[in-house]
Amino acid sequence: MAVDNFPARLYKITEAFYRDVPSTADTHAFLDKLVEFLFPLRGNKDRSLKETELLWEILQKDFHKIIVPVCEHRDCCCVNLTERFFGELPLIFTGLLQDAEMYTECDPAAFCKEEVILCYPGFYAVMIYRFANVLHKLDIPILPRVISEYAHSRTGIDIHPGAEIGKRFYIDHGTGIVIGETTVIGNNVKLYQGVTLGATFVSKKLEGIRRHPTIEDNVIIYSGATVLGGDTVIGHDTVIGGNVWLIESVPPYSKVYHKPEMIIKGQMPVGQQ
Repeated sequence: MAVDNFPARLYKITEAFYRDVPSTADTHAFLDKLVEFLFPLRGNKDRSLKETELLWEILQKDFHKIIVPVCEHRDCCCVNLTERFFGELPLIFTGLLQDAEMYTECDPAAFCKEEVILCYPGFYAVMIYRFANVLHKLDIPILPRVISEYAHSRTGIDIHPGAEIGKRFYIDHGTGIVIGETTVIGNNVKLYQGVTLGATFVSKKLEGIRRHPTIEDNVIIYSGATVLGGDTVIGHDTVIGGNVWLIESVPPYSKVYHKPEMIIKGQMPVGQQ
């Protein structure tokens, strides 16, 4: 029967697919170790200096192993890419501390930075995005999306690695947030759950074309708002209210809100009529 040969045929067909793809299991394990390396309180908080230095070396070896199949048929050097990625980590770490500080300043429920780093899904999603964004800029294929989808699966927050996001980025609650590939976000921006920064329509012809909005500094976008289009610019110090639909630019210092009609109908209890 033909079904008896299916494993062999499947292996032959898919073998080429696997050749240039990073191991998701290895990538996820690497990310977990990298997060713990930067923030030991998420793992071994009593780690010694010697153990820290050893983990630094292990992480570089693990990363090199992950990108070898990705770069095997491309004109690039895995050793050089490893050095460049790890060379960016001090700056990423400094930026993440600024992100965490933003949470403690904005959220009255945030007790301290340590709580943000340990517990907040928004902070975790931003942290993984910042790793993925560096890999995207290094022109490493597939791996940035593998990394960003790991955070997506754990938090419900979907940030494309190609998006450009400034300092002190704050995501509260976060579930359902979508930030598209060509989105540009300034400094001190706050997003709430369910926000979409997307394109007005989807077509393969738009590849490489600016199709997502620009959000300038100090903007707040409340839950359920949708901002679409590559020509859409939300001016600095603007507040976008919940459930707003925007496909046009807004000047700085604006307040944009959706004003629903609310009708409440009640019935007097029997005996009181």
